[in-house]
Amino acid sequence: MSHAVSKRYNRTTNYLIGFLVLAVFTTLAPFVYIAMSSFKTQISLLMGDVKFTPTLMNYNEVLFDRTSDYLRNFTNSVVVTSISTSLVIVIAFFAGYSLFRMRWPTYVVNIFLIWSMAFNLIPSVTLASAWYDLARSVGLNNDYIALILAHMTLHLPMALWLLASFFREIPRELEDAAYVDGASFVTLVRRVVAPLMMPGLMATGILIFVFSWNEFPVALALTNNDTGTVPVAIAKYAQEEEIKYTQMAAASVLSAVPALLVLLFGQRFIVRGLTAGAVK
Repeated sequence: MSHAVSKRYNRTTNYLIGFLVLAVFTTLAPFVYIAMSSFKTQISLLMGDVKFTPTLMNYNEVLFDRTSDYLRNFTNSVVVTSISTSLVIVIAFFAGYSLFRMRWPTYVVNIFLIWSMAFNLIPSVTLASAWYDLARSVGLNNDYIALILAHMTLHLPMALWLLASFFREIPRELEDAAYVDGASFVTLVRRVVAPLMMPGLMATGILIFVFSWNEFPVALALTNNDTGTVPVAIAKYAQEEEIKYTQMAAASVLSAVPALLVLLFGQRFIVRGLTAGAVK
C-alpha cells in the first residue's frame, strides 16, 4: 500500500514539475523572442531567420539617433514613476492608519475598502479622455503634474487595499505603550508603526512602481513628445508608413530593465510582506 501511495505521489510530483516548467516557458518565451528580435535586422526578422548575426544597430538607433526621444522619455518615466509611487505610499500609509486606528465605524471602513477595490477594477483607458479634458481645462495638459496625479489616482486604491491587511496585524498594545511612555504621534509613526510596516510598504511600493512604469493609455492621452513616458516611446515605432519591429523590440528590452532590477532587489520584501499580511 505504501509503495502504491509513493508511486502515486511521485507521479503527481512529476506532473506538477512538468506544469511548472510549461508555465515558466510560456511566461519567458515572449520576452526571449523580443530580446532575440532586438539583435536582428528588420529583414532578418521579417524573413523569420532562426540563425542570424547579432547586431547592436537597433540599440544604437534607439539610444543615440538624433530623431529618437527614447532617453528623454525614459527619464520622464523615472521621474513620474518615482514621484507618484512615493506619494501613493505616503498617502496610503496615513489613510490606512486613519481607517484602522481612528474610531471609524466598521461599516465606513468596509465601504471605503470595497470602493477602493471597485475603482481598481475600472480600466484606465476609460478614464483617459476625461482626464485629458480636465487637464486641458486647468492648463495642465502635457504637464508632468497631470500625469503624476493621474498615476496616483489609479494606484492609490490598490496601495490602500494592500496595506489594509498589514495595519490589522499591528497590535494596538504597542502603540498604547508608546503613548504611555510619552511618545508623540510623529515619534510613534517613525519608531513603532513604520518599522513594523516596512515589509508591507516595500512590497506595495514595488508593485505600484511596476504598474506605474508600464502605464500606457493615460500617458498617451496626457503627454506629448517632451513629456512622454517609455510605453509611449515604444508605441512611436509603430508608424503609419511602417512598423519598426526591431527598434521596438530593443526599446522594450531596455524598458524592462528598471522593473526587473526593482523586482530582483525587492523580491524578499514582496514575499515577506505578502506573507506577513496574510497570516498571524
